Amino acid sequence: MDFGFVLNPSSTVDLGKVDTTLYDRLARRCPDVKTCMACGSCSATCSAAQYSGMSVRKVLLGLQRGNDVSAMLSNCMLCGKCTMVCPRGINTRNLILTLCRIHDGEGSK
Repeated sequence: MDFGFVLNPSSTVDLGKVDTTLYDRLARRCPDVKTCMACGSCSATCSAAQYSGMSVRKVLLGLQRGNDVSAMLSNCMLCGKCTMVCPRGINTRNLILTLCRIHDGEGSK
């Protein structure tokens, strides 16, 4: 029967099966990543967000959930607006650069 709606599969994340290796490597190199409270200030000021969906907040949440964020990283223009508005004073531009280096294989230790 068609009741006018569709049930989608659950979108829950099993945290026991999530690979957070990349996030852990980033946290070792930039410990201030752990102070992010995902407020969205960085996303609100991002020049690339409206065109590409780039968001430092989404990148960090994606890493914590074990998702591949490499496509989003390539959209960052490194303008630094996100760093200026972060209420926790996180150097988000340094986070993105460090994550790109880790992704490219530099400093894999």
